Amino acid sequence: MRVISRQTLKDFYSRKGNATAKAPCEAWFAEAKAAVWQSPQDVKARYPGASILAGNRVVFDLGGNKYRLIVAIHYNTKIVYIRFIGTHADYDKIDAEKV
Repeated sequence: MRVISRQTLKDFYSRKGNATAKAPCEAWFAEAKAAVWQSPQDVKARYPGASILAGNRVVFDLGGNKYRLIVAIHYNTKIVYIRFIGTHADYDKIDAEKV
């Protein structure tokens, strides 16, 4: 899969207080880049804890559930768009289907 944009992840874990997010973010990025997801079921097969939302959005729990990552996946073009990365507290303040 082509992941857009890795810089969003880097910006997040480079901010003060988020250094522990680097390893899980980079691990997720490497796995997503190597993946060939053709449907939400493919995502769930690899990440059973992922939440599938409307509009081909997926919420991943990273770092032992400390962080949330929301992506929009275009299965036909094999592109994953990073829409949000944050702590659970940050996640609670947003609408996951609209970011």
